[in-house]
Amino acid sequence: MTINGAGATFPYPIYSKWFDEYAKVDPSVRFNYQSIGSGGGQKQIVAQTVDFGASDGPMSDENLAKAPGKLIHIPTVAGAVVITYNLPGYPEVKLDGGVTAGIYLGNITKWNDPQIAALNPGASLPNQDIVIVHRSDGSGTTFIFTDYLSKVSSEWKSKVGNNTSVNWPAGIGGKGNEGVSGQVKQTEGAIGYVELIYAIQNKMPYASLKNADGKFVKPTLESITAAMRTAQIPDDFRFSMTNAEGPDAYPIAGATWLLVYEQQKDAAKGKKLVDFLKWALTKGEYMARQLDYAPLPDALRDRVLKRVDEIKM
Repeated sequence: MTINGAGATFPYPIYSKWFDEYAKVDPSVRFNYQSIGSGGGQKQIVAQTVDFGASDGPMSDENLAKAPGKLIHIPTVAGAVVITYNLPGYPEVKLDGGVTAGIYLGNITKWNDPQIAALNPGASLPNQDIVIVHRSDGSGTTFIFTDYLSKVSSEWKSKVGNNTSVNWPAGIGGKGNEGVSGQVKQTEGAIGYVELIYAIQNKMPYASLKNADGKFVKPTLESITAAMRTAQIPDDFRFSMTNAEGPDAYPIAGATWLLVYEQQKDAAKGKKLVDFLKWALTKGEYMARQLDYAPLPDALRDRVLKRVDEIKM
């Protein structure tokens, strides 16, 4: 039996591992997952062309209303969106929300701009144009990044806003986390935003960011978990954890969700999907750390498992 899914590129490394490992647990089922971006995942689950969708931004009320049945959000892991760059000598770079928004708005155009220099005393920043790279597809990574920028910059919020795709004021596009990583890697002076694992796998540097408590924090498992700990999580599991409070919280962190129908059309497939979800939320969570994702805190995981039990065949 093949269970088809599509959506987010952000959790693709962990989902691939889960699907491979689960084939050993239940050899009668195969998962076919297309890493096409969160926007595509939401569209395909609404159109029922896949058995599950995947998204790093929760679906809006408007999009949920388009679905032919009740869709439920199942948070799986949390990760970090990192700001990666390509500069000669790979200096350590520190950024804050205002400067990051200023760069992406096209207001700050040189690496040695006084606002960047002020955050990086002693760093050797070149007199070089900043080449902005952003996602070209509908993307949950973009949703998390623009959610953060909308919280830290009123100019960003009013001019651009928060969505899986936005009208970018400046820059060049790359498809998927893979595309943005590739563009930044081959373009000197480039800056881009990608999921942490993509920066690590491609050996790319990434910035420390000033958080809501005024501390510069690197994206790590601990700083992602610290951000998730303070998130207010409602019963429908649609929540944001960007710009979280707390001295140890990394500010551009986000969860990722699987999207499934509460009432499954195909009972046999539905049962296999539920079995997989229960495995992923228990055994699968232990694999998250190896791939630099933060597992769900126990209390949240227990709430999510209860929701999985409500899926009907």
